Amino acid sequence: MACHFRRSIAAQLSRLLGQPVEHIVRAVSAVPVSKKQQISDFRFSLSSLVESGFISLPADIHAQTQRLAEQLKCDSVVTDVTVSNGAIYFQINRNLLSKLVLQQVFSDGVHYGVKSELLSECSKENVVVEFSSPNIAKRFHVGHLRSTIIGNFISNLKEVLGSHVTRINYLGDWGMQFGLLGAGFQQFGCQEKLQRNSLHHLFEVYVQANKAAEEDDEIQKSAQEFFRKLEEGDGQTLSLWKQFRDISIREYAGIYKRLGIHFDEYSGESFYQDKVQDALKLLESKGLLKSMNSGTTVVDLSEAGDLSVYATVLRSDGTSLYFTRDVAAALDRMEKYSFDKMIYVTDKSQSNHFQQVFHTLKMMGYHWAECCQHVPFGRVQGMKTRSGEVVFLEDVLDEARSRMLQNMAVSKTTKELDNPEDTAEKVGIAALIVQDFKGSLLSDYQFDWDRVLQSQGDTGVFLQYTHARLCSLERMFGPGDQNYFSPQCLQEPQAVSLLQHFLRYDEVLYQTTEDLQPKHITNYLLRLCHLLAVAHKSLTVKGSSPEVAQTRLYLFRAGQLVLANGMKLLGITPVDKM
Repeated sequence: MACHFRRSIAAQLSRLLGQPVEHIVRAVSAVPVSKKQQISDFRFSLSSLVESGFISLPADIHAQTQRLAEQLKCDSVVTDVTVSNGAIYFQINRNLLSKLVLQQVFSDGVHYGVKSELLSECSKENVVVEFSSPNIAKRFHVGHLRSTIIGNFISNLKEVLGSHVTRINYLGDWGMQFGLLGAGFQQFGCQEKLQRNSLHHLFEVYVQANKAAEEDDEIQKSAQEFFRKLEEGDGQTLSLWKQFRDISIREYAGIYKRLGIHFDEYSGESFYQDKVQDALKLLESKGLLKSMNSGTTVVDLSEAGDLSVYATVLRSDGTSLYFTRDVAAALDRMEKYSFDKMIYVTDKSQSNHFQQVFHTLKMMGYHWAECCQHVPFGRVQGMKTRSGEVVFLEDVLDEARSRMLQNMAVSKTTKELDNPEDTAEKVGIAALIVQDFKGSLLSDYQFDWDRVLQSQGDTGVFLQYTHARLCSLERMFGPGDQNYFSPQCLQEPQAVSLLQHFLRYDEVLYQTTEDLQPKHITNYLLRLCHLLAVAHKSLTVKGSSPEVAQTRLYLFRAGQLVLANGMKLLGITPVDKM
């Protein structure tokens, strides 16, 4: 319902400024709720119209703002207009605010905020998102956690906005390391151990083969021979490699199930081995391939054509590289999906790699390379279990569940649960996600279990606790009867602050679509939980008159709905009891 209020304010401003309402609507924004007593609900600044190029910069913008404010009239929607720090502030009729905002929350339900006119220009696209992408034949490394949860969030966001999303897990299932693993398995491997403890045994074999290769050149030669046979399609070699791949996917599926994440396609570098030749022929036909003295084949990416910047597409022995397979994959996906947008989610160390891939595609004449985007992220440091340094994601998830079970066992507020392990799992995963999403994705951050799992403060545990508390309130008193709803019963500052915060949700969603940063929604939800905690304490239901009690329950139910919507968008499954 923020749109109704924005448009009403914009209509007045439009008449005075001689600008179309559409130009002004986006310049009218909800005022963020602060700890100070807040009166105004929306603000407008002339400078935002200047920045958008709709008006010229006035000689004295502050004087112009003051004159504009003096011409604005209060009406049935706006009850007060003030000027501060070069901006005009508007207070909305309090009865109208509570009535229309809550009506909108419940009528839109899971689509609250998404139907806003702010998001009407977000086109419903055909989007491909590549994320997670662990290396097969290894246990799922914790380093892939960020790509997995960020890619899932971006996919959720695009889907909520009406896009068709294809989630691709592009497995690291090709390359010289599989030559070493294959040769190592032939020498050190055991099929019985492979069936019993698959990825652990493959990891043991790889470590053993790697160590042996340092001391014995023959092992390295065997590895090169194995990979050569793999690239040539030798049946026996492919069969062993396929066994490694199938085992890995089966093991990873269990991790993704725990995280509540699914994929539409399990792809991999191996899939594009044959298609690499087609990509190379295209590059050659366009005159983009150069041979180096070392015997490698490259694409010259320099502006001057002096090979000062280049990307290697073939090794001296004629085998392909990760770069070549990424170019082939992009060409194949455009043919297969006709995407409007393709998003790659990997750590920031690969930023240059993707810039070169996109540049190569542009040089090949594919203008859709502009629709390819890399979303980079920083590293997590210090993620350990009680037993020491963590390497594997499964250990992190187990640790989060174990610590939450322990915390819940000693907490005086813990309810009797049907499945405490499942609740602890969901709360633990929420804690990991919120810790990751609070700041900029590009930032590295130091991991701290005690801070991550606090029930108070800005944590995923706090989000889950607040949601469970609201569900408990509903179980105890009901969801609030609309027939008893009275706007006059929501005039307290704590109620108004919640309503004002609801007004901002569509703006937060819009900001998120602009930069794909989950921090905007995460911090919005954390603020919402703090406001709900204050309101829960002061806006008591028990002992209040039926009209007041039912109206407050209605407000809390709206808070629970907005909170649950945002949590699901982040990839968190809300719990209703803890």
